[in-house]
Amino acid sequence: MKLEIAYYGNPVLRRPGAAVTEFDESLRELAAAMMETMRKHDGVGLAAHQVGRALQLYVVDVRPAQSRPSVMEIDGRQVRPEDRMPLVLINSRVKPLGPPETGVEGCLSFPEIYADIARPARVEVEAADAEGRSIRFRAGGLLSRAIQHEYDHTRGILFIDRMDSETKEELRPRLEALRRRTAEELKKREQSA
Repeated sequence: MKLEIAYYGNPVLRRPGAAVTEFDESLRELAAAMMETMRKHDGVGLAAHQVGRALQLYVVDVRPAQSRPSVMEIDGRQVRPEDRMPLVLINSRVKPLGPPETGVEGCLSFPEIYADIARPARVEVEAADAEGRSIRFRAGGLLSRAIQHEYDHTRGILFIDRMDSETKEELRPRLEALRRRTAEELKKREQSA
């Protein structure tokens, strides 16, 4: 079941996510629907916030982005990230490792808007999967970037918050137009409810 994307200007994107406490069938169904939605929009990550749910839940699948390599390490051993995809990460803790690297990012909540964002090159991740089992790994490359981007969503942080001021100013007209369209759409829905 494909879900509707929450676009910039939707207040849910700014809410801190609630911790997930029930690892039940409805959670697994939500994660599966998020995966389907992410794939239909050609994304590599999607947070629950982006489908209107302020939860500490996001999904990641970097397999479609062959041109942007990823690195994954479990228990000190390199593994093939594509063999571990897709990932459902719940109540995650993300620890930055190494110096920042700048790379291009986009976001399904900001259609056709891209910018260079500096983030730590590698991260260590501790989370639960959709069954509530603990998972822990280190990530680099696109996988690290996607995880940090989605983890930010769970805290109400958007990638525009990480842009340098010059880039954000350059994008301001497009951001404001998107915010206005979203506000108008939300108002229409409210009036018709």
